[in-house]
Amino acid sequence: MKRNHIIITGLSYLLLTAGAFIVLFPLLWMLSTALKQPAEIYSLSLIPAAPTFQHILDVFNKTLFGSWLLNSLIVAVISTASVAFFDTLAGYVLAQFTFRAKQFIFVVILSTLMVPTEMLIIPWFLLSDMVGWVDTYMGILFPGLITAFGIFLMKQFMESIPRDLLDAARIDGMGEWGIWLKIAIPQVGGAITTLCLLNFLTSWNSYIWPLIVSVTPEKLTIPVGLAYFSNENGDRSNWVLSMAGSSISVLPLIILFLIFQKQIIRGITLTGLR
Repeated sequence: MKRNHIIITGLSYLLLTAGAFIVLFPLLWMLSTALKQPAEIYSLSLIPAAPTFQHILDVFNKTLFGSWLLNSLIVAVISTASVAFFDTLAGYVLAQFTFRAKQFIFVVILSTLMVPTEMLIIPWFLLSDMVGWVDTYMGILFPGLITAFGIFLMKQFMESIPRDLLDAARIDGMGEWGIWLKIAIPQVGGAITTLCLLNFLTSWNSYIWPLIVSVTPEKLTIPVGLAYFSNENGDRSNWVLSMAGSSISVLPLIILFLIFQKQIIRGITLTGLR
């Protein structure tokens, strides 16, 4: 019996290791190519013969990568802060207040999740052009300032807060804003952290809408900027610089995951249980 358990455990670890390698292989290849000389990029070896960090410096010197990095950071931070505020507030209202058309409003919000993003691009662009948001931060930001998924997620968690706790605060004279900020928010802190992380990742990696609404190279975000740079010239040096830029762009995401991986896993697990 013990021998069978050891064999099963060994096979499980072997399969998990193989799966992890398959998932990580593109990332390793990207990092390896970023450190290779241009003549080596078609080599099958993952280990560069003469590794160099010059390409990482060239990304900032030969492209607008610094501007793209700043644009992505501004968009991701503002979008995440907006989602954390508005989605949490809307979820609290829908979970803890009773009013007419409450269920109808919630159903309408959920129904927007069924609409493909591609169908919304034309209305978004027409609106952006009408109010002068084309090629601006606001043009990139406004579709993601409030999310239906975030409202749904926060409503589910806000419903777990005992109503008696909130009523006790009201009896003590605390206003609704104070109850939301000082009582409700701390109760669902883990869910808010997860929502912020997922929104930051989504905003950072967004490609289609920033590609359409951004015009000048200086206003591009990282995914669009790297694609723009790669298409400008297909020589080997550009491929190396593209890989170097891509390697830098994933670093903030990796750092965030390493710092908040427990919150991410816990939040996703609790979301599934909800």
